[in-house]
Amino acid sequence: MFVDFLPQMMLTNKKIIIAHGVQQRQDTVFLAYKTQFDKLSESDFVDFWCIYVVSLAYEQFVRNDRFKKLLANCNAEIDAFRKAYRDAGIPDFDHPKTLHQILAWTLAVLARLKPRVTWKPPADVGQFELSLMGGAPLRQSALTALTNDDPRMPTYIDNIALRLEELLLKSDLYLWLMVDRLDELFARRSDTETRALRGLLRTLSLFRSDRIRVKVFLRDDILDQIVAGQGFTALTHATARRSDTLRWSEEQILTMTVRRIFAHPAFATRFEIDSTLLRSSIEYQRQQFYKIFVATIYRPPNQSATLRWIYNHTKDGKAVVTPRDVISLLTRAIQWQRDAFRRNRPGTTEKLITAPAIIYGLEELSKEKRTTYLEAEFPHKWEMIKKLLGGGTEYSEPAINRLLGKKHQAAAEDLISVGVLERGTKRGKPTFRVPFLYRRGLECTQRFVAD
Repeated sequence: MFVDFLPQMMLTNKKIIIAHGVQQRQDTVFLAYKTQFDKLSESDFVDFWCIYVVSLAYEQFVRNDRFKKLLANCNAEIDAFRKAYRDAGIPDFDHPKTLHQILAWTLAVLARLKPRVTWKPPADVGQFELSLMGGAPLRQSALTALTNDDPRMPTYIDNIALRLEELLLKSDLYLWLMVDRLDELFARRSDTETRALRGLLRTLSLFRSDRIRVKVFLRDDILDQIVAGQGFTALTHATARRSDTLRWSEEQILTMTVRRIFAHPAFATRFEIDSTLLRSSIEYQRQQFYKIFVATIYRPPNQSATLRWIYNHTKDGKAVVTPRDVISLLTRAIQWQRDAFRRNRPGTTEKLITAPAIIYGLEELSKEKRTTYLEAEFPHKWEMIKKLLGGGTEYSEPAINRLLGKKHQAAAEDLISVGVLERGTKRGKPTFRVPFLYRRGLECTQRFVAD
């Protein structure tokens, strides 16, 4: 999300270069190498991320034509960086590499204990047989300090990072290496994901320069998962510059919604929108919201306002609301409302978006979440998730234990992490609920399963 609009702004205003590898949702480039990833140990992943990160720096910064003018007086520093790059056993090809090729080569380099490795790029351009560690040899002291289980690349990273920092100092630039969408790269709650992300956190501590920042966007529940049970001695170093958890509040959802609606000139004119107040006043935003939407979804009393209803019904089991889900709900609601207007052109309506339209939007969002999120991103957990199909909306603890089987405790934790279950209480006793977000998609009926 961030890398879609940040690069030019950050370069212009802050002299920051942004390099990124994973940009599109459900990037299939990583998925293409699932079999290879499943075979890597945590130490292998440290080597993988080291090579991957410095390759991004090289391909998207050092040899990127966009920055030639900015690096025009840095030939000596570029040569020094390239030498350090080659000394680490990473070949300097005579043409830029795509993300697909970077991943292919990175995984090939991980076979570094073999004297040679053969690499066939994805394109039909033949294959290369290369000597690993063909550059400057490791110091004997460094070699003897490593065991068979230790990663090899960190020994080279200091020199590569130093040369990269010298280049950035000479050009008066900063480099951010963005690693985003990590919850979509590996099978969620899998051993491979845990090893991969633990390896990534270990890698972060290797890049300590103020000129070079590796920016990792990681869901808080994933962070909890990868340190659970095993501990993580380097966690303090990895999270030393950690920002606050990004969560969308009800007010932020309101702001996003009204700004998107009234960005259309015809709507802004028709409703006589004061653009200054729309940007600065939450109360004004709320007033304009209810010029478009009905006040409540169901009739009072004891019914929450429409905005609160939308917010609560798009929460997952971790109480997370995403703009993407809210936008999807509202888009479907608008489609339903347009169809209703076409069916009854002479009719009138008090508000542009009615309650039936919003209810329809939630139902369609729930079905979409089942297919594009639960089934698509958690195929290895689907057999467990499927046990909720056609069931109730809330379960007592004995009922959920019986439903999930022998390993019910681990299964329940997995489903909570996925967001398809949430903890609750009923008469002082613990329960497990299916969030509103998933009820229609999982064909749940409104009932409590006691036993």
